Amino acid sequence: MKISIINGPNLNLLGTREPGIYGNQSFMDYFEKLKQQYPAISFDYFQSNIEGELIDQLQAVGFSSDGIILNAAAYTHTSVGIGDAIKAINTAVIEVHISNTFAREDFRHTSYISPNAKGLIVGFGLDVYRLAVESFLPK
Repeated sequence: MKISIINGPNLNLLGTREPGIYGNQSFMDYFEKLKQQYPAISFDYFQSNIEGELIDQLQAVGFSSDGIILNAAAYTHTSVGIGDAIKAINTAVIEVHISNTFAREDFRHTSYISPNAKGLIVGFGLDVYRLAVESFLPK
């Protein structure tokens, strides 16, 4: 099984960015633990602060991965293009957010990703990625 994780803007700063909201652990440290926890899964990881690069990556893995975990970060609330890219690919996408976006500013309550995603996981810290992995495993 191959799962692609795609992170959007500012998530490269996890561990130092607003630790009260996002915690103190870097994503790369978490990613290494996730790979150890699921050794039978082939993971690939991509992060960009640029909307078009996220769309390119969705298109690049959207016909070959068994699942995509997407944290589009702020682009969740602004990018029709990312939502359209998800509609255009075959691979199911789970939308994740580290914080509970519904407990934050009103603009974060709108997602252009959710209508096209298989599911949405929010508010469990970095564990949202593990929960998304679990959703792709055979029952």
